[in-house]
Amino acid sequence: MSYSERWQELFGPADGGPAMRLASVAPDPGTGGGEAGGGPGNLKHSNGPWTSASGTAGDLRTSTETSRSALGPGHEGIESGAAGLSSVAALKSVLTSWEERLQSVRDECEQLKGTLLTVAKEMGETDAAIKTSFKGVDGAGKADEKR
Repeated sequence: MSYSERWQELFGPADGGPAMRLASVAPDPGTGGGEAGGGPGNLKHSNGPWTSASGTAGDLRTSTETSRSALGPGHEGIESGAAGLSSVAALKSVLTSWEERLQSVRDECEQLKGTLLTVAKEMGETDAAIKTSFKGVDGAGKADEKR
């Protein structure tokens, strides 16, 4: 099941409830939205934000891994240099805790990056398919070509 299908299953309209409408399609009679031949225009999509968010997740993953990798070398020699101090054990515990936390953030960002790219691809393909399907419809002339 694709992400879009799953979204519709979870959040789609139920029992005639609110539904998503294309701005270029006449609204349902009695809804009061839009003019004849067009909806209220409240659905606008671009894959730009999804792709950008995926890139940001990837960048965060990279910087998190860089930071996590630097923690270990930054603590080298502490055990031998501070032998006998009780704070060494506490510091080791804090180091382990932060390494685990940063690893979790890194892994979550990696998963999120892939999911966001999948959404961008699905939404982009859906937009392209819809645009293609309207090419042969009367009225989809000069105004649509400018978009």
